[in-house]
Amino acid sequence: MMKIALIREGKTPPDQRVALVPAQCQHLKAHFPPLEIWVQPSPHRAIPDQEYEAAGVSVREDIADAEVFLGVKEVPVEALIPEKTYLFFSHTIKKQPYNRDLLRAILQKNIRLIDYECLVDGHGQRVVAFGRYAGLVGAYNALRAYGKRSGRFELKPAHQCFDVQELYAALQEVSLPPIRVALTGSGRAGKGAEELLLRAGLTTVRPMDLVRYQYHEAVYAVLRSEDYYQLKPGFSHYTGQFYEHPERFTAHFDTFYPHIDLLITAHYWHPRAAPLFSKTQAAQPDFGPRVIADITCDVEGSVPINLQTSTIAEPFYDYDPVEEKTKPPFREKTTLP
Repeated sequence: MMKIALIREGKTPPDQRVALVPAQCQHLKAHFPPLEIWVQPSPHRAIPDQEYEAAGVSVREDIADAEVFLGVKEVPVEALIPEKTYLFFSHTIKKQPYNRDLLRAILQKNIRLIDYECLVDGHGQRVVAFGRYAGLVGAYNALRAYGKRSGRFELKPAHQCFDVQELYAALQEVSLPPIRVALTGSGRAGKGAEELLLRAGLTTVRPMDLVRYQYHEAVYAVLRSEDYYQLKPGFSHYTGQFYEHPERFTAHFDTFYPHIDLLITAHYWHPRAAPLFSKTQAAQPDFGPRVIADITCDVEGSVPINLQTSTIAEPFYDYDPVEEKTKPPFREKTTLP
């Protein structure tokens, strides 16, 4: 008999997602009869406790006797139970300083951590990762922020939309000015972001077309790593080298940033890779993007002026390039296309 517990999300603000939905719990119990699944009650979870009970899954507060604990986001240090196995996104694989204490506590409590970010298939591809919906919502929030920044239009928050169709319907009420959008990344999140941009009526163009031409309509270009990274002198180029040795490359995103109004980043970033631009560059008059949506959300990572994570309740903040610090959003008027 193995006991698995779906833990209540303890990070603030609490995540509404859950590792297993009721139907998945039923499937596992049907195929692995010795398995027992417990669900810790939660007032924040998108799926009510009653739906688990209706599916025959035990909802209980005391889950200490379980062997495996499934969560989504980081588990608060005080909630960690020693000598157990945990699965969740710890956000420590890139040596994130803000979760150093969490990793230390895991080691001190002799906990076996299985980080979703490290789970791959036989081809080395991640099996649990940001996907289409991260891209869809990230790009939607980018346009929502642009509407607020420019004062041209208002979009309802994504979490207030019942489903993707309502998200798309909200976009149909918006008339975009001739903005130029750069989207980095072509993976799951990147493709989701591109899907949203197309639904919003933007036209796709080639990366260098953003630099060469002026447009009378809203356009976007998908930029891949070879568009904004170049090999440092002294290294010979070969396929896949950027992903194996990102430190051998330097960014030349300055080719693009004077010519774009909105930047959406959905590419994977390695800590050894150079950021897209520097804080000094972001303070220059020719730095174009007035709105940046960092879907990857590596704090001070590929977007060095991303100084903090946003939340559903407070999804936006302004960045002061002179003082290099965050400020409340949309307090100052900005001239935008």
